[in-house]
Amino acid sequence: MVSMPPVAAGRAAVVRCARGWLRTPYHHRGRIKGAGVDCAMLLAEVYAEAGLVAPLAIPHYPPDWHLHRDAERYLGVLLDHAVEIARPPAPGDIALWRFGRCFSHGAIVVDWPIVIHAYLGRGCVLEDAAAAAWLSHIGEGRNAQPKPRPVKFFTLTRWLHVGEHCSDQQRESPSPSFG
Repeated sequence: MVSMPPVAAGRAAVVRCARGWLRTPYHHRGRIKGAGVDCAMLLAEVYAEAGLVAPLAIPHYPPDWHLHRDAERYLGVLLDHAVEIARPPAPGDIALWRFGRCFSHGAIVVDWPIVIHAYLGRGCVLEDAAAAAWLSHIGEGRNAQPKPRPVKFFTLTRWLHVGEHCSDQQRESPSPSFG
């Protein structure tokens, strides 16, 4: 039997673990498979379940924090374990969208643009991010032309240190603004 390289095995584990959360109802700050999860806790639980990060203690956040503050709370925690990439995302990478005033909604890439994420009113679902207008575009009013919703992609820092090729620009990550 041929074994997968460590990065490929890790990516496959992330996607497999994420699929196990499908149909879990949405619950703010929930992190119990089958009972309730939000997008931040989904990522924390999946990467821990896959054995790629230690279980994370996520600081408290209100459900509407992204609407009232510019602080990149989500991005700050994410950058402890991942770096922004310029290349198209691979399975197991993370997509992070801007909702409200900051980047505040994350998903696990299955095969871009197919992602697994948890969202209010939808629960944990498999979705085509390009086809989901609510996710891929910002509507600015009844007669306004929708514009693309900003999205950034991230990969685990540990994957860059075991042989994935990337440029110096991809290794650099933006400094989060805490406030």
